Amino acid sequence: MPNARNFDVIIIGAGAAGLMCAMTAGARGKSVLLLDHADAVGKKILISGGGRCNFTNLHCTAENFLSANKHFCKSALARYTQHDFIALIDKHRIAWHEKTLGQLFCDTSARDVVAMLLAECAAAHVDIRLAHRITDISRHDRFEVATDKGVFTAISLVLASGGLSIPKMGATGFAHDVAEKFGLKLVNVRPGLVPLTLQGDDKALAMPLSGVATPCIATFGKTKFREAILFTHRGLSGPAVLQISSYWQPGQTVAFNLLPDVDLKSFLLDAKCRHAKQEIQTVLARQLPTRLASGLLDAFAVHGRIGDVADKSLTKLAETLNRWQITPAGSEGYAKAEVTVGGVSTSDLSSQTMAANDVPGLFVIGEAVDVTGWLGGYNFQWAWSSGFAAGSAL
Repeated sequence: MPNARNFDVIIIGAGAAGLMCAMTAGARGKSVLLLDHADAVGKKILISGGGRCNFTNLHCTAENFLSANKHFCKSALARYTQHDFIALIDKHRIAWHEKTLGQLFCDTSARDVVAMLLAECAAAHVDIRLAHRITDISRHDRFEVATDKGVFTAISLVLASGGLSIPKMGATGFAHDVAEKFGLKLVNVRPGLVPLTLQGDDKALAMPLSGVATPCIATFGKTKFREAILFTHRGLSGPAVLQISSYWQPGQTVAFNLLPDVDLKSFLLDAKCRHAKQEIQTVLARQLPTRLASGLLDAFAVHGRIGDVADKSLTKLAETLNRWQITPAGSEGYAKAEVTVGGVSTSDLSSQTMAANDVPGLFVIGEAVDVTGWLGGYNFQWAWSSGFAAGSAL
């Protein structure tokens, strides 16, 4: 095989998890080939956090992740924590700051994080080859990866090419397809951290409110998120909606408390006594954005002076806004999803090394695995932690 090149490790996918795995394995003396079909590394890193990369979260624990096995992520997260990654950031003198809820961002640009990872890979003598389209993968005594630019072999193969979210960035189901080829199972694959779409009366209410945002508590089952909701021309977005979307199941109802700090029933009944001649829109706009107050009152056909509105109507309005229940029509899909929920079943992988239990030398890391983080830096931390776990075991 004249075009073959032999390595200890071939990693497919030069994103966050792949880069971390490559630099970790390379630093241990392994010969590492990092392959990607794209023409640049870390494309999702570069667009994250508005270009400043929300690279981890100070409060990261296993509780911030979804998985069919909620315990699976604990080992990797404990072995390489958010504080370990912060130490790496500090080592490279990258200035950073904390935003809300423990979210950490670069002061200048996400390019600093990519440059840091590339510098670490260079120091570890990682061979990075971009714009390589993989045409076949097979396994005999070694893994053999055929590309449009040659054939490469290795003792170990790491699938780090992510999930299906943001296809315009080059995302594909490649890692899932290869995992299935080698007998690994997929579970619960669907878009996550994604805007939800509405239909019927709910959509008619939301469309005129496009661009309006307000704090809320979003609830699905026992899961709650207190962040902002954003009305769009197709439905609902904003951090609270993105968070709850990862848990939501089609056909199920989501509840939103649009006034999480206000007992609206008491507020309205008190206003009726004290300010009976005021328009109810004026009263409600003290608690909600004016456009939202107006739109909700139109939707529920409540108008006029508050003193003329029946207590029963005020009570119904309050109960609705403190627990607005909707059944989304769907989501905006992988095109707008920040992550892919689900993936390669954790029952087929080692939680300590990310190695496939029944396929010697095969590893799966990052978004391709059935471990999905909340919005706010958690998915990057899973990439760093799972990449380090595999890189340390190769």
